[in-house]
Amino acid sequence: MLLEGIRVLDLTNVLAGPFCAYQLALLGADVIKVETPGSGDLARQLGASTELSAQLMGASFLAQNANKRSITINLKSDKGKEAFRRLVAGADVLVENFRPGVMGRLGVGYDELRPLNPSLVYCAISGFGQEGPMRAAPAYDQIVQGLSGVMSITGDEQSAPLRVGYPVCDSIGGITAAFAIASALVRQRGTGEGCLIDVSMLDSTLATMGWVVSNYLIAGQRPVPMGNDNFTAAPSGAFRTGDGLLNIAANKQEQFAALAKVIGREDLASDARFAHREDRKKHRAELTAEIEAALGSRPAAEWESLLNTAGVPAGRVISVPEALALEQVQERALVEELADYEVLGHPLPLITAGYRLDGGSRRLHSPPPRLGEHTDAILGEAGYSPEEIAELRKASAI
Repeated sequence: MLLEGIRVLDLTNVLAGPFCAYQLALLGADVIKVETPGSGDLARQLGASTELSAQLMGASFLAQNANKRSITINLKSDKGKEAFRRLVAGADVLVENFRPGVMGRLGVGYDELRPLNPSLVYCAISGFGQEGPMRAAPAYDQIVQGLSGVMSITGDEQSAPLRVGYPVCDSIGGITAAFAIASALVRQRGTGEGCLIDVSMLDSTLATMGWVVSNYLIAGQRPVPMGNDNFTAAPSGAFRTGDGLLNIAANKQEQFAALAKVIGREDLASDARFAHREDRKKHRAELTAEIEAALGSRPAAEWESLLNTAGVPAGRVISVPEALALEQVQERALVEELADYEVLGHPLPLITAGYRLDGGSRRLHSPPPRLGEHTDAILGEAGYSPEEIAELRKASAI
């Protein structure tokens, strides 16, 4: 695996940080999840199954903590800090998503840890970054969705602003951090030099908004919610059919001509209202009405096949369970099962990552850990004797 031999200390909670560390674990890193004794990651208590949450193995935790090991350390204890510093000395990466300043107040911030390990790649993930007037403000995904402008452009004129239907800002923050860490490891391997990475979920989200942001910055066009329509072209969006919604992206002139032919409305291609890209955008509503009238004769699934065959990008609008059941998704083994680890009466299925390495080798090797499951083993690797570990436990340091 690409990150085999890399040791990561994961001090994160809930989503952005754990998702980041999960990406590293999928690539083969030895990820040690450092958790608070007794409670651990809050995600252990989150998810759709109250039964799993009661066991501190909530569905939200299971989703992004496979391939990790868990150790519990009390960072408010002097002996706990000492044990943690010993782990840091042998680590390549540390990831945390506390509010800015928390690690420093505990005496284990970057400035305190760097002398112990100058090669350490220290990644701090927060809502707004380590600097600026909002640095100390609490942030959850929905807060960042609102402050980034994402909600303002989600929905249409009647429904906006709307929250995106999954924690998109947490996910973007996590994947941004994983990318930055992997890049820092390249330099670390070449020069032995570590670094401090400051990831802001707000910055990360704005950075992914691409054309929406650039159209405003460069051309002065204020973004507006457009529902299922694509603001760059027409016809491009979701269209009603005889059964179900169909996404069509006829963004090129030849694609529009092919669409008109497939639906039996070749006259649309010669209609002055729709002759050119800007004409079609200007008369979007009229064009949509004409296309949907023709699409009503068949279900979305049939149109999807006919249009794709003709070179017009098209795809049904389906549910999450239907997406997971797609033959394409199944073929690429995006979801892997841990056959020897059962939850709720069946092997644990987990989403892995959106890429394949070496033709698709298996990416999961161990289940999400029980709270503190590997404490003794990890401390033993750090040089603690069984007697010393017992003393740490007696002192409530672990």
